[in-house]
Amino acid sequence: MTSNCSFESVDYLMKSLELVIYIPIFISGLILNTTALFVFCFFLQKWTESSIYMTNLALTDLLLLFPLPFKMHATNNLWPAHLQPLCSVLESFYFIGIYGSIYTIVCIAADRWLAICHPFKAKLLRSLRASLATCVGVWVLVLMAVIPTINRFRESGQTDFHCFHHFSQKGWSPPVIICLQVFGFLGPALVVVYCSARTIWALQQSGKHSPQSRACVKIIYSSLAAFLIPFTPSHLAIFLQFLVRQEMIQDCSTKSSISLFIQLTMCLSNITCCLDAACYYFIAHEVRSTKNTFRLAAMSQRRTTFSISEV
Repeated sequence: MTSNCSFESVDYLMKSLELVIYIPIFISGLILNTTALFVFCFFLQKWTESSIYMTNLALTDLLLLFPLPFKMHATNNLWPAHLQPLCSVLESFYFIGIYGSIYTIVCIAADRWLAICHPFKAKLLRSLRASLATCVGVWVLVLMAVIPTINRFRESGQTDFHCFHHFSQKGWSPPVIICLQVFGFLGPALVVVYCSARTIWALQQSGKHSPQSRACVKIIYSSLAAFLIPFTPSHLAIFLQFLVRQEMIQDCSTKSSISLFIQLTMCLSNITCCLDAACYYFIAHEVRSTKNTFRLAAMSQRRTTFSISEV
C-alpha cells in the first residue's frame, strides 16, 4: 500500500546534502551577484538595454538567495505554527526569484535576437525606457502569479511544520502544476531556445566565422546552458512528483526515487545564481567587443535580415 511508503532515508540523506549544496551556492552567489550589481550601478559609464536586463537578473538572483539560510534551517528544524505567515513570505521570495530570473533570461535572449536578427526593427523597438518597462512588467507578472498561488501551499490551522517542504494537496492541483510547467518553464524555454538558435544562425551567416562571431556564438551557447541545466531537471521532477500526488505512480521504490530526485534537483537549480553571475561578465564582454560585429551584421546582411523577418 502506498500509505506505508517511508521516505525517512531520503529525508535523512537530504539533510546533509542540502547543506553541502546550499552553503557554497549561497556564499558564491551572494558575492558574485552583489559585486555585479555594484558594478552595474556605480561603474558603468553608460546604461544599455543589456545592462538593464543584467541588473534585473542580479536583483532576482539576490531575492532567490535571501531565503536560502531559512530554507537550510527549515530542513532540519520544525517551525511553530505561528511562523506560517513568515514561511509564506520566504517561499514567495524564493519562487519570485526563480521565475523572475527565468523571465529575465527570456528578455535577454529576445533582446539579443532582435538586435542581431532584426537590426532595423531594433532601432525602433529597443530603448532604455522599453527595457526598463519590460523589467517592471516581469516583476508585476511574476508577483501576480506567485502570491495568489503561495496561499495554496499550506493548510490553515496546522501544527509545527517544515517550511519549504510538504506542500498541501491544493499546491499540487492540476491547474497549478499545468500553469507552472507551461508558463513557468516550457514556454520560456521554447522562446530562449528559438531566439538563441536564430541568433547563432544569423551570426554565423553575417560574421563569416570571424573571431568576434565565434566568441558571440560561444557566449550564447553558454547562456543557453545556464538556463537549461538548472531548470530542466527541476521542472521534470516537479512533473513526476505531480504524478505521485495524483496517485498515478504508486510503487514505493519509484516514489522514493522521485522524492530524492525532486529534492536534489530543486537544490541544484539554485546554482543558476552562480551561472547567471558568470554570464554577466561574458555578456558584458560581448557588448564591448562585438559592437562592430553587430554593425557589420546590419550592413552586410540586409537581404538576409529581410528574409528572416518573413520566416
